[in-house]
Amino acid sequence: MSLEAIEKVTQVETENRERKAAAEAEAKKIVANAEQEGLALLQRTRDGAAESGRALLRQAEEKAAERAAEINRAAEAEAAQLRANAEQHLAEAAEFIVGRVVKH
Repeated sequence: MSLEAIEKVTQVETENRERKAAAEAEAKKIVANAEQEGLALLQRTRDGAAESGRALLRQAEEKAAERAAEINRAAEAEAAQLRANAEQHLAEAAEFIVGRVVKH
């Protein structure tokens, strides 16, 4: 082989090594970026799920508070009705008791 051919082969081999090293570095960079983007997406998803959970919990608490208030209003109305009924019969009950006590 001539010296010129040997130099050409050496030059081509050097260029190939450099391209291979550059390709490996680019591949590592792509993998690192993909991992970083994946981790960021995972964190955003977790944050979104946590916020959704908090929103659902707030909605459930609001509905529970509304239902509790509704039950409380119904109980107060029923209690008022029972008191009114009792007050209507209070005079009758007092007369009945007095009548029983006086007769015996």
